[in-house]
Amino acid sequence: MEGCTGRLLVATPGLQDGSFRRSVVLVLEHTEEGALGVVLDRPLDVDASAVLPQWQDHLSAPGRLFQGGPVARDTALALADLPDADAPPGVRHLSPRLGVVDLEAPPALVVDAVRALRVFIGYAGWSAGQLDHEIEVGGWFVVDAEPGDVFSADPRGLWRRVLRRQPGDLALLSTAPDDASLN
Repeated sequence: MEGCTGRLLVATPGLQDGSFRRSVVLVLEHTEEGALGVVLDRPLDVDASAVLPQWQDHLSAPGRLFQGGPVARDTALALADLPDADAPPGVRHLSPRLGVVDLEAPPALVVDAVRALRVFIGYAGWSAGQLDHEIEVGGWFVVDAEPGDVFSADPRGLWRRVLRRQPGDLALLSTAPDDASLN
């Protein structure tokens, strides 16, 4: 299986798992040992002020915490959109435009040097070979990410938008009803 690091996993309409149904996951790491990512389209009805008050005023719209996945829901992970190759103190590059923020760092070290910031509670994780198997059996479409995906101001509509921009039949799936039995 080709590495999925930096790409999006888009849940197929047949994937009914509650954590991932109609979700879009950014893969942060995909190796022989397993994979790790965050769900991009699950904003919570919780402000960061509940757990990370020092970061609340710096979050990108919609200004909420996101459910990053079903693993380690007692941990937080922050991603930042970086305007240039120099990552500020407290940020580690994942790709040229994306970095992971050390939430222990003072926000003042980070916020003026990033374009956008989002905090995820928990993450999506797969053991060795598990993600490859889920892709092979048709649970996920693997597609390229676009710069606006991670920090979309309308995260709940991301699944449809990502599918709609794909070539061929994948674009048609963006119009699939939530419950095909009602069609």
